[in-house]
Amino acid sequence: MSSVLIREIRETDNAAVAALIRAVLTEMEVPKVGSAFADPSLDYMYQHYQQDKGAYYVVEVDGVVLAGGGFGRLPGAPAEVCELQKMYMLPQARGLGLGQQLIERCVEDAKELNYTQCYLETLPNMLAAQKLYQKMGFQYIQTPMGNTGHNACPVWMLLKF
Repeated sequence: MSSVLIREIRETDNAAVAALIRAVLTEMEVPKVGSAFADPSLDYMYQHYQQDKGAYYVVEVDGVVLAGGGFGRLPGAPAEVCELQKMYMLPQARGLGLGQQLIERCVEDAKELNYTQCYLETLPNMLAAQKLYQKMGFQYIQTPMGNTGHNACPVWMLLKF
């Protein structure tokens, strides 16, 4: 049985997290402009999530970081709305229930920080991710919220706690 650990990101995880996010974005043929691929924080995820009211977690399987996901304040939205951010899993981590555990951790911690809603943006071809988000209670909405800078992501979903 593999050893699975969901934990907060460490500074030493920066390179592994950036590599896994870029690998998944490349696999999913995500545009390099207008998506997470262009985010300046991608190479410094630990530092980026040292802000208030947010967190980023990695999923470590047998000591190797195979997935990550977090949440943070949604710029341009009311203070009670957070955004599920940079939720990516390498192929070998999919279908094991790890994504559900990661989202549950994010939602529970977001509630503790007094968020009442969680927003996310994704792409039309990320159907497995959308299925998971729906299973977790996210519902499709018709217009984007806040100002994420991800104009290449035309699928918007919201979870109300």
